[in-house]
Amino acid sequence: MSWKPELDEIKRREDLARKMGGSANVARQHDNGRLTVRERIEALLDDGTFHETGALAGKTKYNDAGELVEFTPSNFVMGTGRIAGRRVVVGGDDFTVRGGAADAKVGDKMGYSEKMALELRMPMVRLVDGTGGGGSVKTLKMSGYTYVPAMSSWGTIVQLMGEVPVVAACMGPVAGLGAVRVASSHFSVMVKGTSQLFVAGPPVVERGLGHKIDKEDLGGSHIHAHGSSAVDNEVETEEEAFALIAKFLSYLPSNVWQLPPRIEPTDDPNRREEELLSIIPRNRKKTYRIRRVLELILDKGTFFEIAPNYAKPLVTGFARLNGCPVGIMANDPKELGGAVDVHASELMARFVDLCDTFHLPIINFVDNPGFLIGEEAERAGTARVGSRALAAVYQATVPWICILVRRVYGVAGGGHGNTQGLNLRYAWPSGDWGSLPIEGGVQAAYRRDIESSPDPAARRKELEDDLQQYRSPLRTAEAFGIEEIIDPRDTRALLCGWIETVYDMLPSELGRKGRACRP
Repeated sequence: MSWKPELDEIKRREDLARKMGGSANVARQHDNGRLTVRERIEALLDDGTFHETGALAGKTKYNDAGELVEFTPSNFVMGTGRIAGRRVVVGGDDFTVRGGAADAKVGDKMGYSEKMALELRMPMVRLVDGTGGGGSVKTLKMSGYTYVPAMSSWGTIVQLMGEVPVVAACMGPVAGLGAVRVASSHFSVMVKGTSQLFVAGPPVVERGLGHKIDKEDLGGSHIHAHGSSAVDNEVETEEEAFALIAKFLSYLPSNVWQLPPRIEPTDDPNRREEELLSIIPRNRKKTYRIRRVLELILDKGTFFEIAPNYAKPLVTGFARLNGCPVGIMANDPKELGGAVDVHASELMARFVDLCDTFHLPIINFVDNPGFLIGEEAERAGTARVGSRALAAVYQATVPWICILVRRVYGVAGGGHGNTQGLNLRYAWPSGDWGSLPIEGGVQAAYRRDIESSPDPAARRKELEDDLQQYRSPLRTAEAFGIEEIIDPRDTRALLCGWIETVYDMLPSELGRKGRACRP
């Protein structure tokens, strides 16, 4: 009368599923320097917290007596678990079973994992390996017909981006749908040397374009984490990828209906750093280290940089102030003088959307000489992409504060905050702003005067020297064109006071925005 035989059979099949694609394929995965999907999930999640869904899904063969004689598990493993105590949904491709291709999947486990994250309002972690459930021409022979492509799960993926944190790790050679799953996230990471990402892999490229190329040259991390922006961060090992995923999630709420998680602060909110008094050079031609500025002001050791190798004139990331998560955006004068190029514009728009979606207050450290100028910048479409970045700033409703560190010039400088609102901002004595710098503006405004002079260089300098007196930020303050000029050493205390105020306001702002955060 007992159901133990059935339970024993369930246990046997679960044990078979844990063998994945067999010992030979598992060994090949290890030989390629990559963990299996189950090893990855175990390394990512808190010990003993993984609860698998769909372990019995697979392709089977039975004998005439109805006994199971062969079982190949589905090549997608999914379920729930905890990261630093917080529940998440995790789904990973099993490369040991047909390289993660669609003809080895059973049902729509991948789609189910996305729906689970959406319905349960949990962060979604994707561990993508192979085609990530994408196509394989072997499917044609198996089904006997082809099909019209349709993104049946795309609506869920888009909706997820507006409701829960979505993190993706590129864990191997990832193509097609797998590449899109990596890119359609709030944060993505890939492993140097063992992961590659492409719309179509080398064999398809060779057949379609006649161009023979290996997978690393086509889609290695040096391309996507440094140039294309398809992936945010690059790591050396898979274990480092899991640590980055956990750290990224630690700054975000589980969903848009919750507040970002505060922690007990260990850093004095009134800490004053003497170094800030002289960190900005008086000589406007000299630069400084913006990351050092951030270190001196933010809670110690909390800055987590996003996309550090892409769009280098702009530094973006998360940090904490008095234990409260915040979004950080800062111009880096050591890269293109801090000018906003097309890449910085793209990163700005994405980062502002991310913070706005999850109600992370934004602190903008501004040293912005304007949009990048020159022929290359024009050909790249800086005006168009820059306009999108400005639109993101003006559409954001999350609390926002600006520290005007030095330059604020031109249209790009005007995007330091939403000037149609309160536009809370504080300037340092090193502030330097206007429609365009005096040095270039004199040449444009007094061109005929300069060129007709017996000594054009001397005349240009004379005009520039005459206008220097109007450059002082104190003159702007006299006209209430800047609300406050502060001692840089007081910046941390001021920001810690501000963050307490805005976190008291945030509960009234919780919920979904009008549209989802775009990839």
